Amino acid sequence: MSCICDKLGAGHPGLSSTCLADLWLFQHLEPSDLSALLDAAWRSQYETGEIIFLQDERADKMFLIKAGRVKLTKFSERGHEIILDIRKAGDMLGENMLSEDADYPLTAECMETTLLCGFNRARFERLVVDYPKIAFQVIRNLSNLISSLTTRVGSMSETKLEDRLYAVLENVAHEHGEKKEQGYVIQFPLTHEELGFLVGAHRVSITRAMKNLRESGRISQEQGRLVLPRTG
Repeated sequence: MSCICDKLGAGHPGLSSTCLADLWLFQHLEPSDLSALLDAAWRSQYETGEIIFLQDERADKMFLIKAGRVKLTKFSERGHEIILDIRKAGDMLGENMLSEDADYPLTAECMETTLLCGFNRARFERLVVDYPKIAFQVIRNLSNLISSLTTRVGSMSETKLEDRLYAVLENVAHEHGEKKEQGYVIQFPLTHEELGFLVGAHRVSITRAMKNLRESGRISQEQGRLVLPRTG
């Protein structure tokens, strides 16, 4: 399905090929519902330094970054700005809009010209009233995410880092990997920093744990992709 953002952002540097239709939140929608979803979305361009939302402001918008970069910051009790994350084209912001009377926990500020595509609360609520199947599928997708996060939290209870790390890799492989003859292949790169964030460990410890997993045969690497061999 062609995304109108590709036309609106034509010539915009760094325009992401990711569409709202590609986001986990809206997966498995029927074509008619998906078309209604994309038609109802608003598009807006923000300039460098513009604030998309402020910390403690009511969360009433969620959107996909089609182009540009956004920094997420939080102010400490002493008033110091702390940069917690930088979101790029293809990332989503403001998912907590789906929570009742939620506030934004962070401030989102554009680091460069940024093109956004998404919904405000009122528009999304009108959409799901007119197309109730969208609401049911979003609920299913949220339930699947909660199940995945529950599994991830369970893996954090493992006392040995290699076991915790393998449990996370196994979850990622089954959820997002490709099943092949040699096992499950994780098709996208995972840095040691990202793995450290997922299991709550330092990058150096992750490097050592990955080495141990490879030597024990629990994982392998082929053409830069991680493989979890079949166990049975």
